[in-house]
Amino acid sequence: MDKANNRSKDLVSQDKVKENLIQGGIVVLIIAITPFLFYLYKEFPTDSKSWELSFLSIKTDYYYSVYDLVWYVTNKTVPILLLSIWFFTCKHWWHWIILVPLSMYTFQLWAIINESRGMDEVELIYILPLMMVLIPSVYVIRAKLFAKIRDNDLTSFEEELSQKRSIWQQIKDLFR
Repeated sequence: MDKANNRSKDLVSQDKVKENLIQGGIVVLIIAITPFLFYLYKEFPTDSKSWELSFLSIKTDYYYSVYDLVWYVTNKTVPILLLSIWFFTCKHWWHWIILVPLSMYTFQLWAIINESRGMDEVELIYILPLMMVLIPSVYVIRAKLFAKIRDNDLTSFEEELSQKRSIWQQIKDLFR
């Protein structure tokens, strides 16, 4: 009975290993083709504001040519792709902070696609709420993890958080 149970566990673990190898292979393949994706813009016309295919049509009024538009798009899409892979495959406690540059590139890509003038100048205003939530959250997670690693009691940490302090005192406390 025990041998049959061990065999079924071995088959399940072998299936899991195969699944992990396939997923890892796909991730490696995507990362390996990113240079080709990055230089994809070279295949577009350099002197035309529109590009027509039977299944795709690209037209720009804001950029000098379709070549320029696709260059901007690939310069934002490739980092978004790589940061997304990093975010979803990272097992570290701090991986949530990767959302900050990921959101920055996403806002920039959105501005490029919408051909928004001056969007690059105000994207920080749109990312600021995300940063205001993520950065303190990651810092609290870090503090709790380090307290757990050092076997410190969290009551002193909670008391410190509940104390009323000025903004300047809080900034000083961050660097002590």
